[in-house]
Amino acid sequence: MKVDLTPYRDKKICVALSGGKDSMALAHYLVRHSGEYGITLCAVNCDHCIRGEESRRDSLFVADYCKERGIELYFFSAEGLNLADEKSARNWRLGCFDEILSKGRAHFVATAHHMNDNAETVLFNIARGSSLSGAAGIRERTPRGYIRPLIGVSRREIDEYIAENDIHYVTDSTNLSDDYTRNKLRHGVIPLLEQAVPGAVQNISRFSRLVAEDEEYLNRVASAYVKPCRGGYIVAPCAERVIFKRAAAIVVAEKFCKKDYTSDQFERLYSLSGGENGKKFSFLGLLAVKQSDGIAITGELARGECLPVPFKVAASAPQPYYYCGELFCVLYDEGERERLLSGASNLKALAFDADKIPEGAVVRFREKGDKFTKFGGGTKSLGDYFTDKKIPQGERELLPLIADGGDVLAVGGAEISERIKITEKTVRAAYLICVAATAK
Repeated sequence: MKVDLTPYRDKKICVALSGGKDSMALAHYLVRHSGEYGITLCAVNCDHCIRGEESRRDSLFVADYCKERGIELYFFSAEGLNLADEKSARNWRLGCFDEILSKGRAHFVATAHHMNDNAETVLFNIARGSSLSGAAGIRERTPRGYIRPLIGVSRREIDEYIAENDIHYVTDSTNLSDDYTRNKLRHGVIPLLEQAVPGAVQNISRFSRLVAEDEEYLNRVASAYVKPCRGGYIVAPCAERVIFKRAAAIVVAEKFCKKDYTSDQFERLYSLSGGENGKKFSFLGLLAVKQSDGIAITGELARGECLPVPFKVAASAPQPYYYCGELFCVLYDEGERERLLSGASNLKALAFDADKIPEGAVVRFREKGDKFTKFGGGTKSLGDYFTDKKIPQGERELLPLIADGGDVLAVGGAEISERIKITEKTVRAAYLICVAATAK
């Protein structure tokens, strides 16, 4: 068994050690070659507490192994969490790994996934109807900091390495059962496939590496069509349906971390891109709006997190409001206004007469029937005002307003109404600070 550890020279690696055959082979190899590459080793063991006494036995085995070799061990127990299934146990385990990385205890967490695991993953994903990304299988290295040094090593090579070096290990009884889909692939499908097509596992591994290269290229191309906007991201127009859908997937899966998306939803987004400006599509708690520069995808549910709220004119101290993680506040102090605006090119200050704000006014988002009297006069619907100002459709839904019923007194980051303008009779001037609206 030969593994290239060059990429991890002089790094600290935390090996995920269950006590099973694969992880013990990985640990043994790393211990043997760590000095050669200047690698500092530690280990992590996670007891899911699903297998009772058996899992406690495995954790004690790992603890003894690490103690004998002077390897620092981080131990996590899920006792009391009542992990219900394999998925919840996996998510908990990954959270333990992330904690080690986030606290700087290691540069990488090494898991013992190998070539056969990768073949099982590729077949499983294809059988479920996965997209191209599913056929890329298990990556050797992930942005999260996980590494799989054995991904190019077959199960047969690991078995031979275990036997040659007389490495002790424990056996997880659940791996012997065909109750799990992966075990059916491992015990039934893969052996039959190898009989029918010798070298099938290695060939699937090579195929997944080629797919991964294509994936990386296509994602780079698609990423060029994604740009940030207020409250979300815009997917720019693209004649290539495949690239557009991939760009939308980057926004949904990576930017908003939504995992339960479907291909039908991306088809609807692509159809929306050819529709009229202002057309909308809600899905997964997101709002997609067609506008002239593409499809704006924003966090629709964020609109209801904190607004509407009463607009209060404080006697002296600044009155803050926040929406969608962006700043929206009222100030009376000129020095404080300058401090906020200095070095912040995306903020805009609107001066207004604080005593002209009627009691009952609120901070809210756009509603049907809103009217706005522009600074200087002339009342029109808020929609027509947005059109005149060339404010993108997607941004209109996330602009905070000060409103008195259906009468809009201020459009955050854009303009105040004629009703609250400063005159020579103004006693208390105030400033509305907000992220600037983006006129096109």
